[in-house]
Amino acid sequence: MTESSMGNRVCVLEDRYGNPLSTSSAAARDAYVAGVDKLLAAGSGIDQAFRDAIAADEGFALAHIALARTLQLLGRGNEAKAPLERAIALAPATTSREQGHIAILAKILSGQGAAAVSAIAEHMKHWPRDAMVLAPATGVFGLIGFSGKSGREIEQLAMLEPLATHYGDDWWFRTVLAFAEIELHRLDSGFRNIETALRGCPRNAHAAHIKAHLFYEKGQREEGLAYLDQWNAAYPREGQLHCHISWHLALWSLETGRRDQAWKIYREALHPGGSWGPQINVLTDCASFLARAEMAGEPRHPELWSEISQYAAKWFPNSGIIFADMHSALAFAMAGDAEALARIIENPKGPAADMVVPIARGFDGLAKGDWTRVVDELRPVLATHERVGGSRAQRDLLEYSVTCALLRSGRADEARRLITSRRSQNAASGVPLAGI
Repeated sequence: MTESSMGNRVCVLEDRYGNPLSTSSAAARDAYVAGVDKLLAAGSGIDQAFRDAIAADEGFALAHIALARTLQLLGRGNEAKAPLERAIALAPATTSREQGHIAILAKILSGQGAAAVSAIAEHMKHWPRDAMVLAPATGVFGLIGFSGKSGREIEQLAMLEPLATHYGDDWWFRTVLAFAEIELHRLDSGFRNIETALRGCPRNAHAAHIKAHLFYEKGQREEGLAYLDQWNAAYPREGQLHCHISWHLALWSLETGRRDQAWKIYREALHPGGSWGPQINVLTDCASFLARAEMAGEPRHPELWSEISQYAAKWFPNSGIIFADMHSALAFAMAGDAEALARIIENPKGPAADMVVPIARGFDGLAKGDWTRVVDELRPVLATHERVGGSRAQRDLLEYSVTCALLRSGRADEARRLITSRRSQNAASGVPLAGI
């Protein structure tokens, strides 16, 4: 262990990445390390681990800021104020790294995403193994993922690749590196990294989820369903990714002809009240599943659209997070809530606000069977739809909407050419659209 003379607290204990911690309590350190691992693996009981660290050492600043960040990720940001304020109050007595760590997470908690990305990049030059600081910039729901930028997938990989020598085969780093590679269709290196991650931590939900994306991108539906169903059997319902993993299972069930099973998963693990998950996952996964089920030939369920529309109105009426807003628009359109849909169209927000309006109008066309409008509004969006955030698998909602509209307007050959040119490996396995 190393010792630091920075601040007023002597650091004699380290986290799992070798970073000195301003606590002299081994119990606090152990609980904090457990909490970080749970957070990085999307486990259960994350907030309790950080509360245990605080109970062991109330003056442990990083435990307070980690708790605040956890509550934000769990969709309980309204509870984050007190631990955030306590972390900021304790920060002057900590090391330079910890002060920077707290300041960056405080920016994220206060909605300063763009400033946080720049600060993370600078922080990594000095403390490249500060994983809790790097983590918010990673993943398709991260700060870069939701930046609204074209080229954000390339930007994320460019941030991660130079850090590989600092992390070696660390299971968390290999997990996020694999996802960045898979999203850019670097499937071979993504496979190697996700296998390394799972060997290092087999119960890492993020890694299991990302391996599912590898199956998805290869069009291996049966293999993906079998793998994820087995892995998910031992994953607690309160796990952070349980809702979203269930979305993958429901889609694959639908696409492999197990339609009763797909609807069972929807009822038990996706729809509001049946699922547990951060609100953004509940909204986007439910709206996406319902729309893709209809495009696959299932009848419309007005009561389910009404339910998710009401959920969207409660949590994301017009949030400025385009990934949420586009799914809210879909829910409002399908439920026939013209007033809520109009609010999004008339007042788009966020870094990709220019994309919200055509997407919302296109989904309105989808709801009304106005296939020409769907194609006219959504087809131009496909060229830069990475800007909306989320994964390629999630953005297939847009790809399939255009393809479905072409099919239903009698332009089947054009539909096949479009989806084959844009999603060739998925299309080779059969696109899950009625009439293709």
